[in-house]
Amino acid sequence: MHNASYICIHTHQRYTQTHQTGAIARRCNTLQHTATHCNTLQHTATHCNTLQYTAPHCTTLQHTATHCNTLQLTATHRTTLQHTAIHCNTLQHTTTHYNTLQQTHQTSTRQHPHLPARPYYESQVDKRPNKGQQNKQ
Repeated sequence: MHNASYICIHTHQRYTQTHQTGAIARRCNTLQHTATHCNTLQHTATHCNTLQYTAPHCTTLQHTATHCNTLQLTATHRTTLQHTAIHCNTLQHTTTHYNTLQQTHQTSTRQHPHLPARPYYESQVDKRPNKGQQNKQ
């Protein structure tokens, strides 16, 4: 009987230990799962904080980029206007030079002793009757 009771007690102790070990293992797995979930949440919170910090910076960069594009467009427009102004100044200079040459030519031809005061074609134009006066007669 001593043997039977020893086996019974020993079996009961093993069953209790196994049952307790299984329960401890389950609790440990649950705790490990909870810790992993907690770490995931902590990582997500850190990521969220980083995004929250980065978002205003991103908006600032976007605003700066828009401002830079506006400045670039303005600079291009200014360069175009500057090129047009140079072209306009060249035309103005050419016109002034042409007018000066024309005035110099007219002055020099009028002062020449062997030429009439007005060019030949101008004197011929003045002698032709005006169309408006022909219709009135």
